Amino acid sequence: MINLKYGCNPHQTSALVRRVNVLGRVGPSLPFTVLNGQPGYINLMDALNAWPLVKELDATLGAPAATSFKHVSPAGAAVGKTITDAYKKARGADPKSSFGDFIALSQKVDLECAKYIKTVVSDGIVAPAYDEDALELLKQKKSGKYIILAMDPGYQPPSIETREIYGVTFSQQRNTIKLDRESLLTNIVTENEDIPEKDKNDLILAAITLKYTQSNSVGYAVDGQMIGIGAGQQSRIDCTKLAGNKAIQHSTTNNVSLASDAFFPFRDNIDYAATCGVKYIVQTGGSIRDEEVIKAANEHNMVMFFSGIRLFHH
Repeated sequence: MINLKYGCNPHQTSALVRRVNVLGRVGPSLPFTVLNGQPGYINLMDALNAWPLVKELDATLGAPAATSFKHVSPAGAAVGKTITDAYKKARGADPKSSFGDFIALSQKVDLECAKYIKTVVSDGIVAPAYDEDALELLKQKKSGKYIILAMDPGYQPPSIETREIYGVTFSQQRNTIKLDRESLLTNIVTENEDIPEKDKNDLILAAITLKYTQSNSVGYAVDGQMIGIGAGQQSRIDCTKLAGNKAIQHSTTNNVSLASDAFFPFRDNIDYAATCGVKYIVQTGGSIRDEEVIKAANEHNMVMFFSGIRLFHH
């Protein structure tokens, strides 16, 4: 158990975290260690959503992974040749939203990565390990108050997760569904079936990112980098536009991959995505207007997969 700086807001005092088992009882030690700083409630909510995202990306795509989290959703996520490359791409997805982010990295933080992180405005970081010189450099951020967490890479949470809302406790099976080519990319519903292997990886990147993004959510990806994420919108077309407006600020606007955490209810999502250079789509499918949506994708010569997997996250 550790005491937190405060809850969601400074006036919400008496905030703490502790590990619990499946029955809700206090369990063994926490799966992370605080190496520096005093985290707050939102810091840890970001860290504990961001860490499984990068862990899953690394395991599935076989490359160092990074994400830049703000308010329990990723502003950006990416895989790269090195952990530094991955974080530069993740932060570069939406630099404005990444201002004051919480960083998660899938591999050990070396001095090169720490030197880059030292130059950006960030509230904290979680990673499995740190080189000694990298850790000492990061401890200098924010006048010594930078939050540094070391996550146990072997930690596996209970299969049942619980949360409390307004004095009512909810429980459900944890969302452990594996997102890969077999689960996501076997059911092509469009006339065009031509998709390069690297773009399949981008669809997987986008889908895994949305698995840890507040719903409704839509994400655009190119070359191992999320270039636009629309999170927490009540309307799916608003998600598509929000993410698209971010995506078109990047120089690459051709052969873009797009994922949606649920089905597209209308073809307007497809028509808008086309204006942002989207060529490949993976979505759940199952709308009563699926045929209209497929027709729109065919008109734009897109490749679209129906995964049958919904990825709502709240």
